Amino acid sequence: MTQSLIPEGNRWKRRDVLRTLFFTAGAVGSATWLTGCGGSGSDGAVPPVVAGDTPETGDLPETVEKLVGRFADIGPLRAPDVHAVRTPEGFATRVVAINGELPQPQGMAVSGPQTGGIGNRPWHIFPDGAGVVARDNGGWIYISNSEVPGVGSIGFTYPELAGLTNIVEEFTPGLAQVGTLVFDPDGTIVDSYTILSGTTFNCAGCVTPWKTWLSCEEFPNGQVWECDPFQPGEGLARPTLGFFSHEAIAIDPGERLLYLTEDMPDGRFYRWVPDPSDWPEGSERAALQSGRLQVLAVGGDGVEAALDSPQPIEWLDVQNPHEPQHENRLPESTVFDGGEGVWFFNGIVYFATKGDDRIWAVDTLAQTIEVIYDRATAVAPNDTLSGVDNLFVTDQGDILVAEDGGDMQVVVILPDRTLKPLLQIVGQDISEIAGIAFSPDGRRMYFTSDRGGRDGFGGFTNGLGMVYELILPEGL
Repeated sequence: MTQSLIPEGNRWKRRDVLRTLFFTAGAVGSATWLTGCGGSGSDGAVPPVVAGDTPETGDLPETVEKLVGRFADIGPLRAPDVHAVRTPEGFATRVVAINGELPQPQGMAVSGPQTGGIGNRPWHIFPDGAGVVARDNGGWIYISNSEVPGVGSIGFTYPELAGLTNIVEEFTPGLAQVGTLVFDPDGTIVDSYTILSGTTFNCAGCVTPWKTWLSCEEFPNGQVWECDPFQPGEGLARPTLGFFSHEAIAIDPGERLLYLTEDMPDGRFYRWVPDPSDWPEGSERAALQSGRLQVLAVGGDGVEAALDSPQPIEWLDVQNPHEPQHENRLPESTVFDGGEGVWFFNGIVYFATKGDDRIWAVDTLAQTIEVIYDRATAVAPNDTLSGVDNLFVTDQGDILVAEDGGDMQVVVILPDRTLKPLLQIVGQDISEIAGIAFSPDGRRMYFTSDRGGRDGFGGFTNGLGMVYELILPEGL
């Protein structure tokens, strides 16, 4: 990768460069702990910290000072292990899937590819957003998107061509998919299968409260697809959730609302309000067939004032919800530069924007928005986070942020807003970290290096994608 491929003054990172490389290489012509990439919170969790809770002096109130987060006491990162991952003392890793290889019951050996394996499909290319659902036997299923570009992705890189490429995309089967790893209670992998195929550039999504997977297509006419993680299948498109470069989704089950990010330089932040018949009060799930798509507008002193204090917001019904939203912008709606991960937790919707390296917090009760992390104004040692991407919020209020580029770290924003690195992948500099999800008991954390792979010498380097498991120490 050369820096000259990135437009001057534009903070689009490795992923966007790879889109360009993919097409110039001619590839288009070839064919709670249970949640991930936009969770729905958990009962009994500690309240999140937002700037509106702090007095004007900037001191944290006593109740906030007592919130320490699950990862507050982890130590510094050690030297890389055999899997090229730096972790704090007491943590361990294993590799559970590598592109082109069949998953193995006990994980992937360091020495090289193995014969045989689980399932009837090698692990997919470019694993990205992910989630976990529990199985009835105490095991779990890890669900993983495949972020393969398609014809429609050309319209992302070159918006002036989106009108044409959106049409071609409708008649061109995509190369992306969604795959699974099925685990027994002891962590043994027992199966692997596909639950969605024929789509394009599936980035993130979320596990729903009713245990399906919503997979987001990230191109200007992209849709959201609902998948059953418990059996092989093809998924169902949910056009009511809009047509745009979908990145991720978070669900507020109490208020029956979905929140959605858009990964475009002039992207917006959306919510979906179901019709009463689509998600009746007391019903365990939404049908996801009819509702209103709305877009966020920041009022008060404007979006930049959210750096200093919460600003009021309002929600506007979008124009022409069944058409690509980049062609139907409401001028009064607010621009968010490259929407990434999003997560609902205890009344707060957190989301990331990569264009300006910010983490935002929307208070759904007060109807305000503020910035809780801004790379440009962060002061050492709390300035280690860059390339913000996927998000995961623990039930103790830790915000885990995966880096797209940056230092290839997962960084924890603790409830008091201090930062701590949780892990770092080395030797895979054109990759990104994504796919954070936990086993139901919280003892194992999964994450991807979506452009990582074997180096042919018993180690790991840049490649076509792999999935790691982080084993947490006892007592954490």
